[in-house]
Amino acid sequence: MDTFRIEWKSSAIRELRRLDRSIVPKVLAAVESLASSPYPVGSRKLTGVENAFRIRIGDYRIIYEIHAGILVLVIVRVRHRKDAYRT
Repeated sequence: MDTFRIEWKSSAIRELRRLDRSIVPKVLAAVESLASSPYPVGSRKLTGVENAFRIRIGDYRIIYEIHAGILVLVIVRVRHRKDAYRT
């Protein structure tokens, strides 16, 4: 199976920098694992958006979009669960 190239939106990078330092390594490890397995166990498709999924890392959510035709995975948001689904 091919590996996906991971791209971060600038807003997701800003959100990552604001996170508690103890959760950042877990988030980065989860994102790196998405490159080889973009649909891990526990991932959920978001309703209302065509290619958006989320994975849980404790109380935090990583929301990402999969562009399978060009093998790109875009990290859209990294937020606490209470704020993750607000626009």
